[in-house]
Amino acid sequence: MNEQSAPVGTVASHVGGHIHPPPDSFVKKYIFSLDHKVIAVQYFITGGLFFILAGLLAELMRAQLMGPNNHVLSVETYNEAYSVHGSAMVWLVIIPLLTGGFGNLVMPLQIGARDVAFPWLNMLSFWLFPPAGILLFASFLFGAPQAGWTEYPPISLQMPFGTSLWCLAIFLIGVSATITGLNFLVTIVKMRAPGMTYTRMPLFVWATGTTALLSMIATANLSAALAGLFIERTFGVPFYNVARGGAPVLWQHVFWFYSHPAVYIMILPAFGIVSEIIPTFVRRPIFGYKMIAYSSAAIGLLSFMVWAHHMFTSGLAHWEQLLFMALTMAIAIPTGIKIFSWVATLWGGKIRLDTPLLFVLGFLSTFTFGGITGIMLASVPADIHEHGTYFVVAHLHYVLFGGSVFGIFAGLYYWWPKMTGRLLDERLGKIHFWLMFTAFNATFLPMHWIGLLGMPRRVATYDPVYAGTNEFVSISAFVLGFSFLIFLYNALRSARHGEIAGPNPWGARTLEWMIPSPAPYYNFKDIPIVLSGPYEYGAPLPYANIRQDLATVPVH
Repeated sequence: MNEQSAPVGTVASHVGGHIHPPPDSFVKKYIFSLDHKVIAVQYFITGGLFFILAGLLAELMRAQLMGPNNHVLSVETYNEAYSVHGSAMVWLVIIPLLTGGFGNLVMPLQIGARDVAFPWLNMLSFWLFPPAGILLFASFLFGAPQAGWTEYPPISLQMPFGTSLWCLAIFLIGVSATITGLNFLVTIVKMRAPGMTYTRMPLFVWATGTTALLSMIATANLSAALAGLFIERTFGVPFYNVARGGAPVLWQHVFWFYSHPAVYIMILPAFGIVSEIIPTFVRRPIFGYKMIAYSSAAIGLLSFMVWAHHMFTSGLAHWEQLLFMALTMAIAIPTGIKIFSWVATLWGGKIRLDTPLLFVLGFLSTFTFGGITGIMLASVPADIHEHGTYFVVAHLHYVLFGGSVFGIFAGLYYWWPKMTGRLLDERLGKIHFWLMFTAFNATFLPMHWIGLLGMPRRVATYDPVYAGTNEFVSISAFVLGFSFLIFLYNALRSARHGEIAGPNPWGARTLEWMIPSPAPYYNFKDIPIVLSGPYEYGAPLPYANIRQDLATVPVH
């Protein structure tokens, strides 16, 4: 069957000549779906539920820290709460939402494909995700992990059975991420529409491809580290126990060789989201397209060379510290190229301050600030002083929350019409942004200075000298948590009362906006032909085999 002219009623996805029919039951359509768009929604719903649970743990921690000697949580429960909170936010929220959620929703549409390369593997990769989350939160029943999201030995070797459940949960997430990375990479390489060369791909596709490659390579290291920890805990094989010939620092090397690339797995898709939204709401070509694209690849390469900057306090030789300090500062260069290009695109443009762009601007300010404090921590003397303090907590949240979570909400407000066919309420969206942006900075900015003054991280009680600042931070954290309820209400309201979006409410030029909203099961009746790049605002649309009237609706 010719993939460019297959009958609409039978076309779903293709890998060469493979075409599977539309689902004929509720279970096949919404539960065990092969449709990449439905799988994206499954990721969003499941990841959203885990976000709520992880957020509640954070609020409990801040309730404990309202005063220097509170008893909201015991010390043991507090340790469990911050360990599971960090693990859930990294592996059950940020990575699945950005890769499984937006990657599935947007990437196949942007390259003109009818589905991903391996739909069955796509379904499998999602269904490894909920059991992993259940295992992680079930660890509370057996003694949850207490060594933080990094679970350093020897502490993680001494904890109850819940730490073994943690190993299994994160291992399942690793398998899911590896399958997803393989699937996405094959899709991008083999299933682009005719005429879509690598330098005509949308920048979100570049970011997704780099993330997929990182996931495939780096996650194997995490799996090895987890397998070693689980085997030692279960069978007593001495990988990390120094008393039996093991090496605790071995865990740090293998874990961080994954986890620093994982920082970019958590931020590169957000970079791609930003690169899509800015030109749409500024109505001009993005500045430095090739530099943004190639800098994603450079970040992917350099991310494997800087893992030991997390280990400056572990006894590295001085020459190793110097080498990793220099490499860590060097990786700021490709990220700086992106930020410069985004700001240059905004400069002098006809800016429409709709909610998606507001979240992008929030992302730019908070992530850039987090990058600046990252350069400070890249300096060995500064890191040794600040490593065990709240300064690191603040830096981490400015990078991952200020970067990844702001990027997630920017993407949700931008692609919500494509996913549901309806718009979110703009007034509620702006209230959500300003409350979230203000509360976020009020929560995490003061952590920098109490960290520099000596406030230790990962403690349930602290010196009363820090009481006033911690009370302010906790109140701000409660307001930050409330801001998410505005988005939840907006999303539920949109399902019934949201304005019908039409195919292209933003007047964008990438392929996902050239088809109806929500996208049909088969995506494209005829595979489009790409004639030029996606960001040339003011020029004719660069596609053949596409209904041009879909892209010319009034812009909201």
